[in-house]
Amino acid sequence: MPVLQTPNSFSNLQKELLKLYAVNVSDEDLLIIRSMIGNYFAEKATTSLNNFLTDKNISTSEYNNWENEHSRKSSN
Repeated sequence: MPVLQTPNSFSNLQKELLKLYAVNVSDEDLLIIRSMIGNYFAEKATTSLNNFLTDKNISTSEYNNWENEHSRKSSN
């Protein structure tokens, strides 16, 4: 059985989140904070994808076609 190793120090994000643990945050606030974090990373991913599409000169319609493409082979 593999042994999990714990990091020697916390990341900057972990340190910041630990500061919240010192304050009793309501369940409602916790849900809002979780949503904000999710939205932040979703926006970051969207921006990254948009930059990639622009850099590679890929049109929106071409990307939409890829999104709807079914490229798996049939098991027959």
